[in-house]
Amino acid sequence: MTKPFDELTSSQISKLYDLLGVHIYRFSKNQEILPTIKSENILAIILEGYAQIINIEYNGNEIIVEELFKDSIFGTNISATNSENCQIIAKQDTQVLVIDYEKLVNPSNLKHTYYNTFLRNIFDIINDKFKKTNERIKILEKKQIREKLLEYFEIEHKKSRFNYIYLQFSFRDLADYLAVNRSAMFRELKHLKEEKFIEIKDRRITLLYK
Repeated sequence: MTKPFDELTSSQISKLYDLLGVHIYRFSKNQEILPTIKSENILAIILEGYAQIINIEYNGNEIIVEELFKDSIFGTNISATNSENCQIIAKQDTQVLVIDYEKLVNPSNLKHTYYNTFLRNIFDIINDKFKKTNERIKILEKKQIREKLLEYFEIEHKKSRFNYIYLQFSFRDLADYLAVNRSAMFRELKHLKEEKFIEIKDRRITLLYK
């Protein structure tokens, strides 16, 4: 998977930082990240940590819109942050690099090889984000909780080709990601275990039907 600074040396990254006038911010666990993102035209990169873009519904339920791991990018124009009920929350202590969008797309930057390499990496990552969005849509189109779980398992299975998957987040977050009731999801997981569809040990899910 492409990372923002692939094929760049430490020296080139330093030059890139100077060229783009980057800012680096640190956020504590459970702190809201860049609450002004709705009004600022920026691109941001997770340097360390883990965060989530969540949407808080009228009844208080939280739906995970997007997960942001190390090297993930998000921003005003490429993430679903327009809703007033949308927040970006640090789930661990998190370090974020921020670039002003106008500086990022300045045509004069094109004379620098390291900038072109960085821009190509960013485009590759954005393309991957669109693929993940399409995966999420396929899951959310399913009507039943079981169908959503099995679709999620199938998507993750195709990525690894193993008959097991590791959850990168908690089961509680999985329910939010699938946009389903947590208790109902746990009941369905129990049924799938009883019917010998899956086995669960910690965050490892073995797919017995494969």
